[in-house]
Amino acid sequence: MDLKGKKIGIAFTGSFCTYKNAMEELEKLVNTGADVQCIFSENAQTIDSRFGKAKEFLEQAKELTGNPIMKTIAQAEPIGPKGLLDLLVIFPCTGNTIAKLANGITDTPVLMAAKAHLRNEKPLVISISTNDALGMNMKNIGLLLNAKNIYFLPFGQDDPMKKPNSMIAHTELLIPTIQKALENKQYQPLIKSFS
Repeated sequence: MDLKGKKIGIAFTGSFCTYKNAMEELEKLVNTGADVQCIFSENAQTIDSRFGKAKEFLEQAKELTGNPIMKTIAQAEPIGPKGLLDLLVIFPCTGNTIAKLANGITDTPVLMAAKAHLRNEKPLVISISTNDALGMNMKNIGLLLNAKNIYFLPFGQDDPMKKPNSMIAHTELLIPTIQKALENKQYQPLIKSFS
């Protein structure tokens, strides 16, 4: 499916170790001709980590997309009533965000964007990045796997020996996953090894 002109939201939460790859895939998505709108959670906007400074990631996302960043719940809420997006990706989606999404909590700009977007019955894609995917968060992932209009980037265990409960998405599959989700299909295989 051609993504030119499609309105795609990319929502960042606090899994900072994935940002380098996420920014590379964001650039590829912009190069398809999609109109990309970024949304940043409060943590993504404010926490500096060993992976980079929050301000630099915000500037990079704005520069890549050419659009101002949505930074507040109030800015994200119109996504629903105004039908601003064809598809939204939470990229990356932390275990905390997964748990809140599965339980209907909308206390961040990213979660408000997801709630507002889903009311229009349009696809939401989740790019998981959590150290407890095979632990406490498995029940929440299971709930979302069975939810209408929710799709996942294929994911797998990133370090089964040192972090046996950890799973992350294959960010390099962003574009094909988006293309399938716009056809209301899950990109397969969903569970994909990193080795």
